[in-house]
Amino acid sequence: MKRFDYRNSEDYGELKAYLAERKENNSADVEDIVKDIIQKVRAEGDDALRFYNAKFDGCNVYDLKVSEAEIEEAFAEIDKELLASIEKAADNIAYFHKKQLENSWFEQKEDGTTLGMLIQPLKTVGIYVPGGTGGKTPLPSSVLMNAVPAQVAGVPEIIMVTPPAADGTIPGVTLVAAKIAGVTEIYKVGGAQSIAALAYGTETIPAVDKITGPGNAFVATAKQLVFGQCGIDMVAGPSEICVVSDNSSNPAWLAVDLLSQAEHDKLAASYLVTDDEELAAATEKELEKALKPMERYEIANASWEDYGAVILCKDLNQCFEVANIIAPEHLEIAVDDPLNYIYKPKTAGALFLGHYTPEALGDYMAGPNHILPTIGTGRFSSPLNTADFMKKTTILCYNKEAFMKVQDDIVRFANSEGLTGHAKSASIRK
Repeated sequence: MKRFDYRNSEDYGELKAYLAERKENNSADVEDIVKDIIQKVRAEGDDALRFYNAKFDGCNVYDLKVSEAEIEEAFAEIDKELLASIEKAADNIAYFHKKQLENSWFEQKEDGTTLGMLIQPLKTVGIYVPGGTGGKTPLPSSVLMNAVPAQVAGVPEIIMVTPPAADGTIPGVTLVAAKIAGVTEIYKVGGAQSIAALAYGTETIPAVDKITGPGNAFVATAKQLVFGQCGIDMVAGPSEICVVSDNSSNPAWLAVDLLSQAEHDKLAASYLVTDDEELAAATEKELEKALKPMERYEIANASWEDYGAVILCKDLNQCFEVANIIAPEHLEIAVDDPLNYIYKPKTAGALFLGHYTPEALGDYMAGPNHILPTIGTGRFSSPLNTADFMKKTTILCYNKEAFMKVQDDIVRFANSEGLTGHAKSASIRK
């Protein structure tokens, strides 16, 4: 765990170097491996997917598509209280994302010009849902966060891929969430090979217009490499949380909030930024106590040791300066009056305001999307939202009178750029 003290300094060079090193550590060169996987999938289709299922997931299954019978069995076996929670979460996510919808618009002016924007859903999207080690870790929340916004946007074909377990199954809770969220087809394949399948299509899996969803370094690299063949949402790295807090916080609460991200991945990062030295020390003690009984102790401990940080500042204003440098995926503002600081953060993926808004609330139930920009990309990118599943097309229509008013302007512009064909295209019209 790293400590920084900026109570008497505003030279953040060491912190920036630390963050840059983390980014470099998480950009391991896997490109050559992924290129080979993509090439094999393009050449061999479903056979390549079965080969990689066996190689990476220990799964020998011929039928890649999840059957309706498997989905029905999942609904029959799921705990009914969990089912109710999934349905409640899906409703909350849908409610939030409906607020984001944009409408097509057209403006007809008296001068004979018509301008507008046509906004339509994509035809086919592919969503990637990680499956944890050996496809055994269900992530129904990731299913909902990917698929519900696509459903709200009106996408008619939502294709899901997720790694199978060694016995060729997908966790029942994952299948249930997919059905509730409007997924139309589910395939038992993960990793870079599934991204290649979604981008180029195989005998079984259709090619899609866009791919969304988080994954490991191989998945992220595959998304980068297929971009252009289809769209992608973002290239997500390991999870991260930053907690800005003053002495009004409960250190035990802060400790488990920090660990909630550390348990995701050994490469996840957790930052405590505070103006109170006693709170920092108390939180560290609570964190050590909370670590020991964790089921994912090895992962969480490695994450905290390698990518955890406690950063002391002189006041809350400086805390937010530091948070803006970190540009965290999740930013908790753990103070009594969080609304007073809502405009201070400029780079976070999502804000969690107050003592009763832990990051876990956003992961599951609140409604805002938990697929967020990571590793500093919050400086320029946004959470997954309905706009990611829409296509915008501009509309232009001039009648003769309106066109003739700007004809000479078009000719002058075109000639200034040496594009005489453009100029002729305008001047020929009488």
